[in-house]
Amino acid sequence: MIVSTTNDIAGYRIVRHLGVVRGITVRSRSVVGNFMGGIQSLFGGKLGVYVKLAETARQEAFDHMVEHAGQGGANAIVCMRYDANEIMDGITEVLAYGTAVWVEPA
Repeated sequence: MIVSTTNDIAGYRIVRHLGVVRGITVRSRSVVGNFMGGIQSLFGGKLGVYVKLAETARQEAFDHMVEHAGQGGANAIVCMRYDANEIMDGITEVLAYGTAVWVEPA
């Protein structure tokens, strides 16, 4: 599956638009994660616990989006974006979305 944040893919032409696809995940921080993040924040710098949580959530949402596109018969996704919202304190929704298309070499 080719995934692009642009409206087209260099070297390919879009022959069919198949619609919007999305992948969503909802994640929460654990008590241990909050504790470790709190300790890391005392010293400043990169908060590895939260970076790992964010990366895991984005990858999971991305994987769900690609699966959704494949089920719809797509071989590519264009205009891919991420969005995130805090549902409540410590619980975050991450959404990956884009337009499913069928592309052929130009």
